[in-house]
Amino acid sequence: MSESLNPRRPKRGTWTPRPETLALLRVSGNAINGVGENAPRRPSPFFWHPPDQHPWGDLQLLARKNSRKCPGSMEAFQGAYTYPELISVAEDHNDSSPRELAEAVKHFALSHETDDIGIAAMDPLYVFDGYTIEHPWVIVLALAHNYERLRQVPSDESNGVGVCDVGDQYARGTRSSYAVANWIRSQGYNADPYPGPMASALLLISPAIAAGLGELGKHGSLISPRFGAGVRLAGVTTDMPLTPTAPIHFGADEFCAHCQVCTHACPPGAITPKKQIVRGVERWYVNFDKCIPYFVEAATCGICIAECPWTRPTVRPKLLEKLARRSGTE
Repeated sequence: MSESLNPRRPKRGTWTPRPETLALLRVSGNAINGVGENAPRRPSPFFWHPPDQHPWGDLQLLARKNSRKCPGSMEAFQGAYTYPELISVAEDHNDSSPRELAEAVKHFALSHETDDIGIAAMDPLYVFDGYTIEHPWVIVLALAHNYERLRQVPSDESNGVGVCDVGDQYARGTRSSYAVANWIRSQGYNADPYPGPMASALLLISPAIAAGLGELGKHGSLISPRFGAGVRLAGVTTDMPLTPTAPIHFGADEFCAHCQVCTHACPPGAITPKKQIVRGVERWYVNFDKCIPYFVEAATCGICIAECPWTRPTVRPKLLEKLARRSGTE
């Protein structure tokens, strides 16, 4: 398969959802996500939260049913939903400095399936409405996709390679986040894991950006300078005293302003060419009402992150070098 668009994918503007799928999209997700709202607020529960917490429960269940038709998908996602037991918090504290503890956490995580890690101070805006997190720190773990498998999305009943890689990375995120949380608990501090794909209290992309793991892309996903958009996230919150990692800027945001690859690759045309105001912040945003019906019928998607130039291993180093020269930071 060449690096051009997967020939199994419909071209932009040629796909329309089935009426029965649209019937399950009972309210606009864009409004619930806060598009056009000028005041900051916490995000509302949406897709992949428990079905009774949002108005698209039936649509979410259909998405899961369709994905199970892909060969190997159930086995791939089984690890993501197999939660290890959390140990009790040790009575004795590790009294190392916050900097030393942060380095120890990073070393442990990177030796337990994590590909990259960042640390950010907790912000109430990282917590979904209706939930509570009292820990002052967020640790975000990045799990890189296998690009050759990812590029085969979307999956179907004859080819489950793409969706299986998604499941595999979520499974790694589950194992790694629980391992990190248990290590922190063994050091005498509280810690809770937040793996995907099922959402819970913790928003992940925003703290990942604050922790220096990447920038937000036009496709609404994190762009990592190491892995492009081909990365999944998991989180751990804790009261262990830590030092944060700093946000980074390597030019992805400016690049997205001119690049149209994901916009043209999206079959339902869900990716808009300009930023929008979402809960008081001007940012890239993907049209929920166009994206989700395709996601449901295609048994997951991921086209935008697979086609993103930053995700392509042969392209990413050239982009980083070019943008570094342009900014004078090389």
